[in-house]
Amino acid sequence: MALISSSGFAHVRLTVTDIARSKEFYDRVFGWPTAVDNSARADEPGVRDSAEEFFGGAVYQTPQGTLFGLRPVGSTGFDADTTGLDHVSFAVDSRDDLEAARVALGEAGIAHGEVLDLADAGIAILSFQDPDDINIELTAPLG
Repeated sequence: MALISSSGFAHVRLTVTDIARSKEFYDRVFGWPTAVDNSARADEPGVRDSAEEFFGGAVYQTPQGTLFGLRPVGSTGFDADTTGLDHVSFAVDSRDDLEAARVALGEAGIAHGEVLDLADAGIAILSFQDPDDINIELTAPLG
């Protein structure tokens, strides 16, 4: 029996090295509305240390109702090779949507992989990297 009953995740937040660059990237790729944006205040004293100020970051509202956030890196820097996040995957409706995303990313000059069918998992995926080399994946059901 599980210790905690949860219906899924509520939000994910990534630590990024350049909040303005990352916001521009995610605005361009997904175009989601922001629920909170304190990124213009990231360099004010104390903002990057304050949860109430969202650490000087931005939070997007996804169409699913979950939240996706960006937070500027703290004083110790960022190392993508340390233990932590492997990738973030965002849902799309179909494999055709993955193919359309592959074309759109290419036309926008954003490097990406090929659409891969993972039949054992019942999904297809498309991967690309954000400006901090964080792996972003799009996932669609097969069938």
